Amino acid sequence: MKQKSLLIHGGIFGDKLTGSVNVPIYQTSTYAQSEVGIHKGYEYSRTGNPTRAALESLISDLEGGVRGFAFASGMAAITTLFMLFKSGDHIILSDDVYGGTFRVVDKVFSQLGFEYDFVNTSDLDAVEKHIKRNTKAVFIETPTNPMMKITDISTVSTIAKRNDLLLIVDNTFMTPYLQQPLKEGANIVLHSATKYLGGHSDLVAGLVVVDSKELGERLHFTQNSTGAILGPFDSFLLMRGIKTLGVRMEQHCKSALTIVEWLKRQSWVNKVHYPADNDGNPLHAQMRAAGGMISFEVTDDTVMAKVLSDLKLITLAESLGGIESLISVPARMTHASIPESKRKELGISDTLIRLSVGIEDTDDLIAELDIATE
Repeated sequence: MKQKSLLIHGGIFGDKLTGSVNVPIYQTSTYAQSEVGIHKGYEYSRTGNPTRAALESLISDLEGGVRGFAFASGMAAITTLFMLFKSGDHIILSDDVYGGTFRVVDKVFSQLGFEYDFVNTSDLDAVEKHIKRNTKAVFIETPTNPMMKITDISTVSTIAKRNDLLLIVDNTFMTPYLQQPLKEGANIVLHSATKYLGGHSDLVAGLVVVDSKELGERLHFTQNSTGAILGPFDSFLLMRGIKTLGVRMEQHCKSALTIVEWLKRQSWVNKVHYPADNDGNPLHAQMRAAGGMISFEVTDDTVMAKVLSDLKLITLAESLGGIESLISVPARMTHASIPESKRKELGISDTLIRLSVGIEDTDDLIAELDIATE
């Protein structure tokens, strides 16, 4: 089954009991047992819920994995994944990651004896050089947030396997429609499903898919023990959003390409960061398309103020991946938790703007960005 069909018919389709074409919202906390320990597959909704199970089955199918998990947020998913490791374990992470990922590692897990290095994972030699005796995993974003750097998943997977490490990929920017890390050799793929998978800025959720039964059992034990599960109504909304992912992503990508080419021609733009064109490189083979996220550096604060002023279609807000276009300043918003010296090292300047291209008319979006017409 091709991806667009799988988005609609993957996982658990409909309801056999009533014939409903949508999985019902099982808004319940507990389930009747005919005898002690004898039930119909569900006993308590923290452990399992039929609506959440349908979503988990769907994302597992879309990523080509063995088992899926739905969490209360992307950060809940990341936090639970890090709980698979113990004090003294070492993890290598992409240096240019979402600020929330940096914060939870640097400010929370570091206090629990978690060892880590933030590395430019696009540099394969750097990845190998940072592997230690106690290294247990490599965690990558590709493209990275917000500098859009690409890491070759397949090659890092080879390095990870050679050193008996887990490879974890944050696939939020690409979604399974544009990139499937498990097929490139990753062991775990995760999403902030709040973004493109939900697609309508109306829920907060995280999803994880693993490539083995053993990893699935470990992760389910940790999730059930700590309780960071997604509720049934949000699970229902997320499945509804996923059904249109294919058509949305195609429009996001089409508009983003047009806007990128337009931005390159503007005298007030110093540099555009977009996966298909970073440093003159073509689209990476692991990606179907370059996505709907653009970062661009403007010449000065005055220009930035003009770009961000009097917005009507584009909304100044954190988050991304919705049908509406969102614009942000990473240094002061999504990545403010990263120390200034580290931001400068990564290139996250105070004049860097991140644009999540929505599905509005492309010409309207360009007209709103065009400060020369003001």
